[in-house]
Amino acid sequence: MTEKNTLDGLTQAEADRRLARDGFNEVAETPFNFATAIITRLWEPSAWILEAALIIEIVLGKGIQSGFIVLMLLFAAVNGAIQSHRANTVLRSLSHDLSPTAAVSRDGKWKQVSAKHLVVDDLISLRQGDIIPADVRLLTDILEVNESSITGEAKAVNRTPGDTAYAGTEVLSGNALAIVTATGANSRSGKTISLINQSSAPGHLQKLLGKIIGYLAALDAVLAVLLIIVAIVRHEDLVAMLPFLAMLFIATIPIAMPSSFAVANSVEAKVLSTKHVLVSDLTGIQEAANMNVLLVDKTGTITANKPSVVAFYNWSTLPDADVIQLAISAADTRNASVIDAALFNYAQAQNIKAWPQHKFTPFTSGIGYSQATVVTDSATVNVKVGALKKLAAVATNHPDLSAVDYAEGRTAAVVVDSQLIGLFVLQDQPRADSATAIKALQARGVKVIMLTGDNQKTAAAIAQAVGLNGEVRSYTEVNVGTKIADLAGIADVTPEDKLAMAKCLQGEGYVVGMTGDGVNDAPALKQADVGIAVDSAVDLAKRSARMVLLTDGLTPIIEILDAGHRVYQRMMTWTITKLSRTAELTLLLTLGYLILHFIPLTLNAMILVAILNDCVTLVLGTDRTTITHQPESWNLPKLSKIAGILAIGWSAVGYGWLTWLQRLGLTTGQVSTGLYVYLIFSAMLTILMTRTQKPFWAGRPSRAVAIAISGNCALTLVLALNGWGIAALSPSLIGLAIVITLLTGIVLTSIRLAAHI
Repeated sequence: MTEKNTLDGLTQAEADRRLARDGFNEVAETPFNFATAIITRLWEPSAWILEAALIIEIVLGKGIQSGFIVLMLLFAAVNGAIQSHRANTVLRSLSHDLSPTAAVSRDGKWKQVSAKHLVVDDLISLRQGDIIPADVRLLTDILEVNESSITGEAKAVNRTPGDTAYAGTEVLSGNALAIVTATGANSRSGKTISLINQSSAPGHLQKLLGKIIGYLAALDAVLAVLLIIVAIVRHEDLVAMLPFLAMLFIATIPIAMPSSFAVANSVEAKVLSTKHVLVSDLTGIQEAANMNVLLVDKTGTITANKPSVVAFYNWSTLPDADVIQLAISAADTRNASVIDAALFNYAQAQNIKAWPQHKFTPFTSGIGYSQATVVTDSATVNVKVGALKKLAAVATNHPDLSAVDYAEGRTAAVVVDSQLIGLFVLQDQPRADSATAIKALQARGVKVIMLTGDNQKTAAAIAQAVGLNGEVRSYTEVNVGTKIADLAGIADVTPEDKLAMAKCLQGEGYVVGMTGDGVNDAPALKQADVGIAVDSAVDLAKRSARMVLLTDGLTPIIEILDAGHRVYQRMMTWTITKLSRTAELTLLLTLGYLILHFIPLTLNAMILVAILNDCVTLVLGTDRTTITHQPESWNLPKLSKIAGILAIGWSAVGYGWLTWLQRLGLTTGQVSTGLYVYLIFSAMLTILMTRTQKPFWAGRPSRAVAIAISGNCALTLVLALNGWGIAALSPSLIGLAIVITLLTGIVLTSIRLAAHI
């Protein structure tokens, strides 16, 4: 293409032809390979422990035990592969929905299209905050680009006209035209460009449980040393004990925790996608349950972000029409902002058209205005349009600004050749649903604070209109002594101030949510526990946020809270059940060996306990939940208190059951089966108890959870009655174990309800 044709862009017909020939600007993703996923999980530290135990059992000639270890290995690998596939499927579907858009010239007109529809030789416009959607050659101006996604180097680089910029890199500053040179698999990144954040930091719960896992591992190590010392002192078979020690580690440490969390979050991510919310970072969902402060951008979230000019001031000798014409001549025609659009609409209503632009420089928050060289019929002038504070500082004249009513809305000033000649006042009305949504958020225990770059008077008027009660202060008036509960909003806020506010609130112990849309909002969105990019946000803001709204307004945030609470309840069920079961199993095995002089659970029974317990976690993400209307709190004392009551109760009764079985003169295998039945039924009942704040018999689980629990109980009865893999036990003793379990569950439920935990 010639340079002239390049600057004209392609026709739509030519673009369609190339798209049909070359395909979409994406790379076909490698399909999930189930066999590979299973093999991978057979070669990791947790599998190595079991494989070492398997070798010992084979050397000892114990074929049945070896078979059960193989079953455990395969189950763990298949279980992990299934959960990985479920999370992977959701993330891939979301990544296709959450992809960058591009400003492209087609048939001589600029339009926004999905990046996947770009073709070679397309003319596109790149600006600050964009994710470069394909490999391109810059035609105009310098861009500062972050290329860490392909080079690993965090330092920004400058790309000048003639240079190549690569797909997936970020435009940190600048604005330029570029020609697409390679798409899809032919681009340097060679992968689908999406805004999904696949390398997020762990949430509060993962950090908490990471500590717990460390404690459990240390406890296991101490117990292992203790058991080995006792075995040596008693001159007992140390080699025969090693497989049990291996299984103790496997059964104690929640190795499946990451995949369980991923599935629980991805299930809700899929639900949110149907509610017009896309999730780019799964940890944001669980954090939403704890969110107690929401910093909300006024523009585009509380208001409709469709401002219109309500007042115009002319401080020059030029006619009003001439000042308006000069102003729109310095506005952005390629990537028009809402301010640009308001000025264009105001001029169009008066049949005023812009002069041709030359040497146009778009608006950036750092500069505070856009500017262009404009050639009129009588002269060539430099025109700037933007923030009044910025332009008043560079203007050489000082018109009287006291007559301006700043409460009416935001302002856009006009400077021509260093003379401040005009001012537009633009008003943006609150959305019809803002007051209702804010009231709903407040009812959920979330403190909503409006952030805006507008002046204090404008901000106060909007806050009052949408039901935000309290003071609206300028950012300079907010200090350490400011009571957050008394604030309705903060005015005169810059994007940099938002990051400082998020950090300050987190430092005071708040779990912070935040909405944003601009490139300079990205650090604050990334810092926030629940960063939410609005529909109109630039790509960099969407990549930094954990959630992206696909509709305007605050209403979708209620759906995010609900999703967070559902994940919270399911993960609380998983966590408390895991901790109490682990403590119960550890205590019973240790006490049984130290006091009764034998390990009271055979290796086969221990493997069955681990497998059947994990079966329920496969479907726990589908469980019915009850939405609570106040922020939740992930804290170790609360988890420890609930898990401790259950563990002590189940362990005390279990030890009594164990000693009574031994006194009956049963064989070691029969004692093991009796304990196995008790452990399975108590574990299933613990799941039913922890999944609801009501008595367990009053809360109905989901169909999948009910089937999993019933299947586990039925299989346990069949194995125990028939002696398959474990010693057979009489129906009367099995029935007694079930009755004891139910009675214990009722007592523990009563204690928990009485303690209000």
